[in-house]
Amino acid sequence: MTQIFDQHQLPALLCQGGMVDKDGLYTFWLWAPPGSQAVLVVNGSPFEPTHTGVAAPWFTWVRAGQVALHKGQTFSVELRVHQALGATGGFGLALSAENSFDPRRSFEVTRVFHRQPGPGLDRRWTVKDGDTPWTLRQYPSRAAWEARAAHIRQRLLVSLGLWPLPERTPLKARIFGRLEREGYSVEKVCFESLPGFLVCGNLYRPAGKGPFPGILSPHGHWRDGRLEHSADCSIPGRCINLARQGHVVFAYDMIGYLDSDQLSHHPELGRREALWGIGLMGLQLWNSMRSVDFLLSLEDVDPERIGCTGASGGGTQTFALTAVDDRVKAAAPVNMVSAHMQGGCGCENQGHLRLELNNVEIAACMAPRPLLLVSATGDWTCDTPDVEYPAIRRVYQLYGAEERVSERQFDAGHNFHQGSREAVYAFFAKWFLGIDDPQRCREKPFVVEKREDLLVFSGPPRPAHALDQAGLVRSLIERSEKLLADLKPSDGPSLNKFKKALAPALRHALSLTAPAAAEVEAANLGRSRRPGLAVQRLLLSRRGEADQVPALFYLPRPLKQGTPALLVVHPQGKAALADAGRGQPGPVVADLLAQGYAVLAIDAFLTGEGRVARGEGSPHFTTYNQTTTACRVQDILTALAYLESCEEVGAVDLLGLEEAGPWCLLARGLASGVRRAAIDFNYLPAGDDQVWAEQLFVPALRRVGDLRTALVLAAPGALLVHQAGKGFPEDWARAAYRAAGKEEQLLVSGRRLKWEAVLAWLKTG
Repeated sequence: MTQIFDQHQLPALLCQGGMVDKDGLYTFWLWAPPGSQAVLVVNGSPFEPTHTGVAAPWFTWVRAGQVALHKGQTFSVELRVHQALGATGGFGLALSAENSFDPRRSFEVTRVFHRQPGPGLDRRWTVKDGDTPWTLRQYPSRAAWEARAAHIRQRLLVSLGLWPLPERTPLKARIFGRLEREGYSVEKVCFESLPGFLVCGNLYRPAGKGPFPGILSPHGHWRDGRLEHSADCSIPGRCINLARQGHVVFAYDMIGYLDSDQLSHHPELGRREALWGIGLMGLQLWNSMRSVDFLLSLEDVDPERIGCTGASGGGTQTFALTAVDDRVKAAAPVNMVSAHMQGGCGCENQGHLRLELNNVEIAACMAPRPLLLVSATGDWTCDTPDVEYPAIRRVYQLYGAEERVSERQFDAGHNFHQGSREAVYAFFAKWFLGIDDPQRCREKPFVVEKREDLLVFSGPPRPAHALDQAGLVRSLIERSEKLLADLKPSDGPSLNKFKKALAPALRHALSLTAPAAAEVEAANLGRSRRPGLAVQRLLLSRRGEADQVPALFYLPRPLKQGTPALLVVHPQGKAALADAGRGQPGPVVADLLAQGYAVLAIDAFLTGEGRVARGEGSPHFTTYNQTTTACRVQDILTALAYLESCEEVGAVDLLGLEEAGPWCLLARGLASGVRRAAIDFNYLPAGDDQVWAEQLFVPALRRVGDLRTALVLAAPGALLVHQAGKGFPEDWARAAYRAAGKEEQLLVSGRRLKWEAVLAWLKTG
């Protein structure tokens, strides 16, 4: 019996003790950092010091001594260290009853790093948040920017639960309570962005006949929402003045404010809702898109002159809306576009939204439509004239439209005060009214109506069919499932339609790139040899991404041109595929080698040598950091691309074992070039949200079809799934392969297949 404890496992052994499964005389070995002084103590008896403080260039194994241990009896381990380790890392320990055991030989088939604890810094270990500064990109051509802009729009819609777009159901708008004032009128508005989900606000109209420009006015985190009237921000004031100047203005509630309190502004939406893309930012963006629909339904609004302006959280809504809805022809986000603060509220954050994009790029998606950036010296937009505005202006220059983007900064705190408002008035007057004279757009005195005359439900009650939070979540999930069911393929054209709609959705939900072979970099960290076998130690990464995937490449000797290769993924990492005691490949790898395969084994993210403690407690963690499951799927795609880059390798196959099977199935849906994939479904109850939330959490993944979509995307490639169980969506797999005319390429078994049967299926290719 042999046991090896790395730096992650050793603390538990030191705390809890260990146990062996047979009697014997066990030899203990210690792996320690350079220059350390260490004494190993087993069952209270110290060995001679193994490491004596002598300087060394790397970690080393030293034999400590032997202890007789008995089956089923706990033994204690203590480690006495007499020198601070600094930043060099932890220790490792091994024990074996085999006289021939040598941990250095075991490392050759279990680890990439022999002389240090593990890889250097993987960028994904570094936790980002809403205040992490961004380095702003530059784009060499209009085509490069437009490809990036399309990526940003898709990411927004997928992350916010809006891909595919929900059905635009009837608004059932009610406009009532009209008050006539000098030069304008104001009314109350209520409509349904979704059945039973209300958008409430006030409609300000100019006197006279239209058509007039229509301006959306989302508010920020002001205490009184759309009724805020203070020195720093008067939303009625800007609506009144814009209306007097000739615009129809709709000021509507953010969720949880005033009349729109079906949900609170800080609702208790957890992982289950996130799986379905249900979040405050997405719901508010849908409300904004439906607010455009509402404006366009008005006879006195010109559909070619739709604008939007808001400050703070309303600024976030402004540039998010303009990025995904090109019906908005001019926009003025106020005091929000920043390279170092992305928004601190749930209404500005949602899972996987800003992993590699930021608010500056989102705002730039407005190009080449007119855009005004208003900023302040006293908040996070203090650098806008020198940082964010030039970056966005460079995008406008790609269109030859730099005159359409402008900026104004005020020496003030966070605001939408009179100066900011007057800058916005002049902007819309120029682009919508043909008036290029700021003096004609100065703010005039105004009177704000009484609160009860502006609130929608100050008199009439809320409609009885209005949904509460539980009802809304239930309705949104049902609508998502109906959208997916309507796309379920039944023939070749519907299969192509599904793939066109859902392939980018799955990719964006996971935030993955399937790298080209040339984009994968492989650091060669050495090679070990056995009879008929070489073991190559590799560190895989994507060019420019700084992610690190430890990998062992088992190569038959001699290696023939066109040798088939197989990527095997185990949930405990590549060490689980080795016979550590003998220092040889384990049975799965040995059998594959015997069948003529070259075998690549990896430590997917946070497994094996890549295990670290990644703190996930920061606010809006998943907005700025990929989830663990998504990172693991990415590593599988990276490893597959590496195999494609190997000139001596022929066909590439994929094997997912135990809990890693679903990771591999998600990857297979997005990978090209995989000949055959054998997946252990591990009896996953794939219809259980709690299982997804606890074991395979990825925001919006259920919204875009989860493993059902992956199965459809895998067709018509050869696919074996075993341990399918009742939770496997076999009907989706069958439908996809039937639509592709390749039913014989799919093999599904509800039970666990013997390894020999899986191996035989792989070799039929």
